Amino acid sequence: MISAGKMSGLWSGQPVSLKLEDLDVICVVLGCEIGDLLIPEPGKVNRPGQEEAGQVAVGSGTAAPAVVPKRRDGRSLPPV
Repeated sequence: MISAGKMSGLWSGQPVSLKLEDLDVICVVLGCEIGDLLIPEPGKVNRPGQEEAGQVAVGSGTAAPAVVPKRRDGRSLPPV
């Protein structure tokens, strides 16, 4: 069973986390495959040794701001 809070997070498009078992339940209910629900975003992660996510290499012509995660409930994030 999936909680109402977790479904709310999924519905908003910003889930904090999702267990694979929950993803299986959603697929059974919708009659689809896991790949039908996931959108790859390879630009959000880097391989070891590359620039950090959210930064652009020097000389690329555009500077993207670093992404800083924020909680929606107003609580602070744990220290890094």
